[in-house]
Amino acid sequence: MSLTLRYMQPGDIPEVLEIERVSFNPAWSARSYAYEVSESTYSHMVVLERQDDIPPASRWQRWLAAVAGPADKQSQVIAYGGLWFIAGEGHISTIASHPHMRGQGFGEAVLAAMIHRCLTLDADYLILEVRVSNTVAQNLYRKYGFVVTGVKTNYYQSNNEDAYEMRLQIAGVENYPNQFATGYDALLRRLGIQDAYSMAEPPFAQR
Repeated sequence: MSLTLRYMQPGDIPEVLEIERVSFNPAWSARSYAYEVSESTYSHMVVLERQDDIPPASRWQRWLAAVAGPADKQSQVIAYGGLWFIAGEGHISTIASHPHMRGQGFGEAVLAAMIHRCLTLDADYLILEVRVSNTVAQNLYRKYGFVVTGVKTNYYQSNNEDAYEMRLQIAGVENYPNQFATGYDALLRRLGIQDAYSMAEPPFAQR
């Protein structure tokens, strides 16, 4: 098994929507993701992809694999996130992991990758919104230096719940990049994740 952080691609959208629809109400549409991935010039959408070897089922297939080379691989998007970057401001627009993969640090890895992407873009600060009832997510964000800066009343359409706006100040914070990098490297090593996202050229730069 291998785990890779990379830019979201159009082919990932069906799998992303499966996670989206069990994670959020209302959920983003396929069209929204298609715009973020294929049209927007300020979006930095990320997925965490799991790739598993598919073992040959029969003796003949095992012999053929030994002769022909490595086994086929099966991939799955297990977490994703959305980052907007405009004029020095980073904004985390969405983040979720597959229900069967939660509690293993994969959502944290996606969050950390987006923070690292902001550092490579020389962002001044990073903001996000979170339900006032979602203390688990709030604790994770605080771990990385986010603080509550305001409340958005009736922010969530599904139940009119308020949202905290949380902000991570980057510019002018001494040693934050170095301290973050140490923790980020340790997190990737612990989870066995390869980062092909945070320092990569975005797809819109290649159009």
